[in-house]
Amino acid sequence: MIYNRHRLPREGDILIATVKQIFDYGSYVTLDEYGGMQAFLPWSEISTRWVRNIRDVVKEGRKVIVKVIRVDQRKGTVDVSLKKVNDDERRKKNAEWKKIQKVDKILEIVSQKLGKTEKEAWEQVAWRLEDKYGDVYIAMQKSSKEGEKILLDAGVPEIWIKPIVEETSKFSEEKKVKDSKIISIRCKDSLGIEKIKHLVDLVTKTNDGFSIRVYTIGAPRYRIEVVGNDPKDVSEKLTNVLSILVQEGKKEGLEVGESK
Repeated sequence: MIYNRHRLPREGDILIATVKQIFDYGSYVTLDEYGGMQAFLPWSEISTRWVRNIRDVVKEGRKVIVKVIRVDQRKGTVDVSLKKVNDDERRKKNAEWKKIQKVDKILEIVSQKLGKTEKEAWEQVAWRLEDKYGDVYIAMQKSSKEGEKILLDAGVPEIWIKPIVEETSKFSEEKKVKDSKIISIRCKDSLGIEKIKHLVDLVTKTNDGFSIRVYTIGAPRYRIEVVGNDPKDVSEKLTNVLSILVQEGKKEGLEVGESK
């Protein structure tokens, strides 16, 4: 089970939810990252377009990505929205959710081996790594590559160290997926080379957990290469990178387009 250190989410949070009950006036969902806490999804927050039947959009048992729009701290109630989640938020949440699930599985396995509860695992491992490094799964991956010091520096108790490193190493051995496109980048400006270099740096530094390369295969042709764990995510990321290159390139006076 996934445990959250906060009792309630905050307005604006993007969360994973499971649809539980559907009524004419809305739907009740449970928040997967808050121990199954119930939240209300009003009819008016289901879709940006008119729908005849709410079940055309949501179905019992389906997982959805929602945005928190109201939190009543006194009553402990939460309202969420489907329609206020944009494509970029949805993509980022999907990637984040996959990492959270891996963290949860690693902690479940290790806590069972040690005779500890999963809540203890979240409190003593995950939350301490979050405080120190921000991203729990990336910190765990670093520990499998760079050693136990990553966990020790975050204050993780010694009893957890070796089992976490060993179990994370197994999850890090996933098969990678690669996709690529060939593009052309043209510029008549005397500073063209510098502009192209800046453009390439822009997309390769914002990788969101993917490995991204842009390299020449004979000017003006370049290859964009994206490596990740999920074929669909890799394809979407590749499309996103191409879009950024076209948009940002235009601002710099560069002509960017797909090539053969």
